[in-house]
Amino acid sequence: MIDARAWTDRLTQDERRLFRELDRPSKIQDYLETIPINFERDGDTCKSPRMVIETGSAHCIEGAMLAATALWFHGHRPLLLDLKATARDVDHVVAPFRAHGCWGAISKTNHAVLRYRDPVYRGVRELAMSYFHEYTTDSGHKTLTSYSAIFDLRRLGSDWILGGEPLWDLSHALDRSRHYSILKGRPRRTLRRADVIERRAGTLVQWDRDAGARDRS
Repeated sequence: MIDARAWTDRLTQDERRLFRELDRPSKIQDYLETIPINFERDGDTCKSPRMVIETGSAHCIEGAMLAATALWFHGHRPLLLDLKATARDVDHVVAPFRAHGCWGAISKTNHAVLRYRDPVYRGVRELAMSYFHEYTTDSGHKTLTSYSAIFDLRRLGSDWILGGEPLWDLSHALDRSRHYSILKGRPRRTLRRADVIERRAGTLVQWDRDAGARDRS
């Protein structure tokens, strides 16, 4: 596996200063909260961490890759965890990390759900399942179908961190990686729909598509 020194020497002074400050998962999450959501107004994107910093916006996998890069900078493994949904919904990607023998996750999302997880989960499945009841459509259907094995980004080298081209190959590799079924053949129709108040909570957004950031006080 490639060492972080292979890419840290190529950072700009500003990038190095930023990553030096992001020395804890909670700080990385706080930084992601300051970045507007990437609404992909000009088409689908999969920006590198450098491009996220330069453009000042990110969606889930872009934020997760930036978080993984910051963790790698400080000696942790750069990891991704893919959460797959049914055709009714969209997938989500987080950056898992371990602390004190337990798992947590850094997450970039525009909603009140599917957010940061403190490192209190004993295993990856337990961490992934913490998102299950939040993963619903506007009609209340629960849509999470599977979660990936821990995906170590070091297997792809380090050029993805500082490049300017879309990282579709990385996204596809994560999508094709091993995933574990959650229901294991049990009928999804037997699941109870989310309550009205839960669905209402799911409509809350941090960044408004037309007006920018909403009041988060």
